[in-house]
Amino acid sequence: MSKSFFPAVDSKQSVNNTELNILEHWKRCDIFERSMSSRAKENEFVFFDGPPFATGTPHYGHILAGVNKDAIPRYWTMKGYRCARKWGWDCHGLPVEYQVEKEQNIGGKPGIEKMGAAKFNEMCRDIVLRYTAEWEETVDRMGRFVDFKNDYKTMDPEFMESVWWVFKTLWDKGLIYEGHKVVPYSPKLGSPLSNFEANLEYKDIDDPAVTVQFELIDEIVSKPVSGKKTYILAWTTTPWTLPSNIGLGFGKTHQYILLEHEGAYYWIAEDAASRYFPEDFEVLDRKVGEDFFGLQYKPLFDFFIDDKIPEGQNRYMCVHDKGDYVMTGSGTGIVHFSPFYGAEDAEICDEFGLTGINTTDENGYFT
Repeated sequence: MSKSFFPAVDSKQSVNNTELNILEHWKRCDIFERSMSSRAKENEFVFFDGPPFATGTPHYGHILAGVNKDAIPRYWTMKGYRCARKWGWDCHGLPVEYQVEKEQNIGGKPGIEKMGAAKFNEMCRDIVLRYTAEWEETVDRMGRFVDFKNDYKTMDPEFMESVWWVFKTLWDKGLIYEGHKVVPYSPKLGSPLSNFEANLEYKDIDDPAVTVQFELIDEIVSKPVSGKKTYILAWTTTPWTLPSNIGLGFGKTHQYILLEHEGAYYWIAEDAASRYFPEDFEVLDRKVGEDFFGLQYKPLFDFFIDDKIPEGQNRYMCVHDKGDYVMTGSGTGIVHFSPFYGAEDAEICDEFGLTGINTTDENGYFT
């Protein structure tokens, strides 16, 4: 019978006490420090851990990601590399600014500008490391090897200068361009949000969906009819974006029908018609979505009809999707596009050369 190299494990021992004993052993014997000092400085594996905000305590998401991250430097350490594992603190962004604004009741971006950026920045610096002790305790308890003593902070001038150096290097190589991108946004603070920041205050609310008639300028019917206007019935769940409408989207392969109602003609998806009209309506014509591509319609509002549009661009035009973006299960099977307020809208409109309209300022007010 072979002899075991390991002592028997007491199945009744406290897991908590075992963990604490191991942590104490690591600390007493400088295990982490020795794992670095025993390896050559020239044989270094550099690992940058995405820094968390210290304005809040660690939660399950931090712990889950941290355990996965910890496996990488441990692996390369066992391969003989020197892996310092500097800890970092994210001192910029909305969590810090929002916390100060909320505690001091500053009044959003107008209040910040009235106070002055310098004073506001100092107030932010005062709170960015509020929960460092809680973070150190949690990370240690996770069993992670992390260097808190030689940490870096994104508010350090050296760190900020390194970011500007990277940006300038990209600029010098011609890799920086100006464009538009739809991102979560805080009109109160007048600043973009990360997805994580946007989800902090996410709420489900009831929002009205509306159906709007757009007057068609171009003719598409197989047998033209005279004396009556022809409309496209479009549907949107964001009515406040209608002043910035620049396109109407059809499902490329969906079936659309023309019918008459109260002295006018209407185009609508065949699968959606029964939701809007009596069942005994007469189908006057039938087309598929891609047949509408390029047709022009009258804008709902005349605010921007005199805008100079770049060459090769367009507005107030029908387009179609390339996949299943436009559905017929709800609404009319035709959607309104406002690319400044929807990521999918922006992608489709950019593909078809439709120039967007921004109708709000940085604080969310209509201009």
